Amino acid sequence: MTDAQPHDPTDPTGGPTHPADADADAGRPARGRAQVHAAAVERALAALDLDTKAGLLSGQDMWTLPAVPAIGLRSLVMSDGPVGVRGQEWNAEDPSVALPSPTALAATWDPGLARRAGHLLAQEARRKGVHVLLAPTVNLHRSPLGGRHFECYAEDPLLTGVIGAGYVRGVQEGGVGTTVKHFVGNDAETDRFTVDNRIAPRPLRELYLAPFEHIVEHARPWGVMTAYNQVNGATMTEHRGLVQDVLRGEWGFDGVNVSDWTAARDTVRALRGGLDVAMPGPRTVYGAPLAEAVRAGEVAESEVDDAVRRVLLLAARTGCLEGVPAAVGPDGVPQGIDGRAVAREIARRGCVLLRNEPVGAARRALPVDASAVRRVAVIGAAARDARVLGGGSATVFPDAVVSPLEGLRAALPDDVEVTFALGAEPRTRVPYAREGFTLRARYLAADGQLLAEIPQFDGQVRVMGRLPAGVTRQNLGAVELTGGFTPRSTGRHTLAVSGTGALRLTVGGAVLFDDRCAPDGNDPFEAFMHPVERRLTAELTAGESVGVTLRFVPGGPDLGEGLDGLNFALGHSAPQLDDDAEIAEAVRAAAAADVAVVVIATTDEVESEGFDRRDLRLPGRQDELVTRVAAANPHTVVVVNSGSPVELPWREQVPAVLLSWFPGQEAGAALADVLLGAHEPGGRLPTTWPARLGDAPVTAVTPADGQLTYSEGVHIGYRGWQRSAPAYPFGHGLGYTDWEYESLDTTPDSVRVRVRNTGDRTGREVVQIYLAPTADAAPDAPERPARWLAGFAVVEAGPGESAEAEIPLPDRAFAVWDEGDGDGGAGDVGVAEEGGWRRVKGVYLVEAAHSVDDRRLTAEVTVG
Repeated sequence: MTDAQPHDPTDPTGGPTHPADADADAGRPARGRAQVHAAAVERALAALDLDTKAGLLSGQDMWTLPAVPAIGLRSLVMSDGPVGVRGQEWNAEDPSVALPSPTALAATWDPGLARRAGHLLAQEARRKGVHVLLAPTVNLHRSPLGGRHFECYAEDPLLTGVIGAGYVRGVQEGGVGTTVKHFVGNDAETDRFTVDNRIAPRPLRELYLAPFEHIVEHARPWGVMTAYNQVNGATMTEHRGLVQDVLRGEWGFDGVNVSDWTAARDTVRALRGGLDVAMPGPRTVYGAPLAEAVRAGEVAESEVDDAVRRVLLLAARTGCLEGVPAAVGPDGVPQGIDGRAVAREIARRGCVLLRNEPVGAARRALPVDASAVRRVAVIGAAARDARVLGGGSATVFPDAVVSPLEGLRAALPDDVEVTFALGAEPRTRVPYAREGFTLRARYLAADGQLLAEIPQFDGQVRVMGRLPAGVTRQNLGAVELTGGFTPRSTGRHTLAVSGTGALRLTVGGAVLFDDRCAPDGNDPFEAFMHPVERRLTAELTAGESVGVTLRFVPGGPDLGEGLDGLNFALGHSAPQLDDDAEIAEAVRAAAAADVAVVVIATTDEVESEGFDRRDLRLPGRQDELVTRVAAANPHTVVVVNSGSPVELPWREQVPAVLLSWFPGQEAGAALADVLLGAHEPGGRLPTTWPARLGDAPVTAVTPADGQLTYSEGVHIGYRGWQRSAPAYPFGHGLGYTDWEYESLDTTPDSVRVRVRNTGDRTGREVVQIYLAPTADAAPDAPERPARWLAGFAVVEAGPGESAEAEIPLPDRAFAVWDEGDGDGGAGDVGVAEEGGWRRVKGVYLVEAAHSVDDRRLTAEVTVG
């Protein structure tokens, strides 16, 4: 029997402790250092006047807080960071490691790997001069329509909390702060700035607050970000009940509460509600307005002091307060981490093998035996141009991306022919120019003087918050996106320009476009994020390089003082046949191959921050493509490149379906590892995949009269699947070996499970423990789901070996939130004096399972 590495769901480390733990208790500095920080904070606070204190609570620009040299306070820098650290600049001048999406990380069910991802991101943050990451996102997958679910972890609060705690601890062990977001109820994007989410106290506590509570208790985050939305009538940046009473009072959170960007609305209500920092600056509800409110007697200076103390504590913890030791000393910071290796490991460990059937009488479709094939057809636009990141604020710019086509070509033997066919184009807009282009952005003054020059990752030039050094709105005359393009194919290439302002495109010395583009509609942010696109064509020859310059003179909307914005783009699409001909070409390629690999994907037009999805269908004619390829080649493997669920109506027509999520910069390398069997796909679903949208328990994400009622109560995700079976249940995922569940021993406090690897190769199993109430429950037991996740562990064993996992059953697993007299109405946040956690007595089934619908062993436990 092997020694397993079980993952205690109450322990986010998932493995051996790092030396930094010697000075930390779940992310909190050692008592001696905490006392040093407290004393330093009081000294610094005493030296500040009211105006300076009020200014410390307001961003000085898009990403930073002001410095105060008189007390040794350096400017504290924040950055978006769920999958990579972008830094203060929205460009490719300083590339970032791009990890797989948070859904992929959650699919590993491995808090130890999440912790390692955090170490890497802390290393990236220190390299870029960033002190605080605006991550992780731990809102739940309430409905599969949520447009930003790729940036969240799961539909289950325990899995979300455990993975999030691992991430937070890893980042903070690297000496960098985190801000767990979006507190709370930002579970959809529709009207997210204004929606009032009506959530009864019990689901609010048992589901939506639970991941935040777990992370606060087990990882001690240094920050939390409050959301745009309201909860039960109170805007979250002003929600005293949830921030002051619950987050700080009940849970003991001692970190900074920062607003989502532009979410702070009222000076007095925000401060009284517990908001410490209003971002971005320089013009916010804090700063001068806050100092004026104190002088007018609307708030007490002592209330300002409380918020400043927390900001100064964050500065001390991150090393921004001179003369004060940071929470993690230089010797305790993990260093020398290979970012590409971590990205590749997460990508392959997060791959979920949904289906793997035999091909005829032969072995299962995966892994592919490279020695037995001579031709592999790789099909799909996403095979050549993988979607490796989700859209929105999580965007980073890696120095290189390995596409599925590149990864397979590199991994397969030289004598295996790899052919490519586009098949079906999923995008309605022309993709940003990238393949074959070498581009840079040149910022020019009105007289043509070069102000700055920045290398480009692709054809999009976007600035949010800060222009490059030496460039201001006043001295900027134009920006030129310029460089060279070497076509891969001869024919009529499609080019596109977009941006609000004057655009002139020159290709090979010929001016192809010279006009002014105006925005559609009156929304300045919509005009900025999605400018109008104009298309044109050019006849080009394969291998013959041409010069390309897109000149842009800004004429777009003013985003406000200090919020410098610039967004224009060059798009490119290679010559291609019409849709019917492209699909026919893909079918011919598949028919001539031993194996067909079809990569299908969502696009940022249907899955992105800023809007919710209308349906779960794949864009374009990708479903038709899969059906026709499968009919032409019985050995068809479909790779699903999406951040969250899509309908797969053809799933039983193909022998293998592999989910890669948004797999990060090493997408193709990790995919080849899995498809060719160098590594098994280790992922399990962190969210249920419906067969049809209409079967999902929750499909309402659009408010009515400004309100969105969570009428389903606690029945979201797998808890709510009653009407029909999903396509693939929560926790599902196949590997390249089989597991026998041999024994289950349980007490009211813990579970011990023994499993045996009955296959012929080493593998990992995610042992999932569910609790199910029986008919012998207490007479006053409340309505509960049929079962819920109570714990899990990842074990590893070689062929024929067994492994044991001991998994605690925390007391909370048997408890419900007793609402008392709360009715979920306006202002009722589930914190009434008579409300509280209540342990429900009775007999429970303890189920050891491979997924929520594949339960292998059961035992009974009585809770008194």
